[in-house]
Amino acid sequence: MKTKFFQYIQNLQDNICFKLEAIDGKAKFQEDIWERPEGGGGRTRVIENGNVFEKGGVNISRVYGKLPKSMQTYFNVGDVDFFACGLSLVLHPKNPMVPTVHANWRYFEMYNENGNIIDSWFGGGQDLTPYYLFEEDAIHFHQTCKTACDKHNAEFYPAYKKRCDEYFYNTHREEGRGIGGLFFDYCKATKNMSIENWFNFVTEVGNSFLEAYIPIVKKRKDLSFTNAQRNWQEIRRGRYVEFNLVHDKGTLFGLKTNGRIESILMSLPPHVQWVYNYHPETGSGEEKLINVLRNPKDWV
Repeated sequence: MKTKFFQYIQNLQDNICFKLEAIDGKAKFQEDIWERPEGGGGRTRVIENGNVFEKGGVNISRVYGKLPKSMQTYFNVGDVDFFACGLSLVLHPKNPMVPTVHANWRYFEMYNENGNIIDSWFGGGQDLTPYYLFEEDAIHFHQTCKTACDKHNAEFYPAYKKRCDEYFYNTHREEGRGIGGLFFDYCKATKNMSIENWFNFVTEVGNSFLEAYIPIVKKRKDLSFTNAQRNWQEIRRGRYVEFNLVHDKGTLFGLKTNGRIESILMSLPPHVQWVYNYHPETGSGEEKLINVLRNPKDWV
């Protein structure tokens, strides 16, 4: 399974990068191959200063070896070996009318002293972080997520949509990072879902990503915007940074397993503002967004 899934994310990375370069029309992904001293490595691809994308990364990694002590405590296990691979992407567009997007699909195994698998699971999801709320975009993104889920289990979308709203939440701000999507983790084999079934589900979601995001980019990338709207985008990006550095488990895992720091923090946007005690004007588009972030909606 680990070989099969790693092959999948390599191909998915190629496909996503090809489509993103085509829509940007200017910038190309810079590729960086890196190795992890304890075992494994990855292929980082970053796009910057394009026509559409100010900064973005589409990264794959495959790491393995002894599970660090800090992660042994986290997983409540002893001295075990592990394997983890996944694709993680974040895209920060220039135009504040185009939402930031994040996605991740991953697979994890743990082994006993004889090298036998003692646990394995899939995780991942995709979520949208707009700066200005276009409800038809939110509906399109969520409907694409729901369609992918419904091919496998009608209960998946409402469950994983709810988890997404709960997970990507800045508790210290009492607001969501964005308008959600899907979030699932610890997807293990059961009597109803084999690990092969989970592979089929996760790759279904992975394959839906471009369909969920690219039509929104095409619709919004050439809209005009003001300096004030750009400032709002940078203020909201600050909230994005806060979540990734304070709450995100993926960032924590990468740092505690001696991952490559440049790849882990490639999710951070290039231009950000923190304005003291900022409040949007009553009745404004900015306030409309905040109201939704504080009261998650059912989009489909």
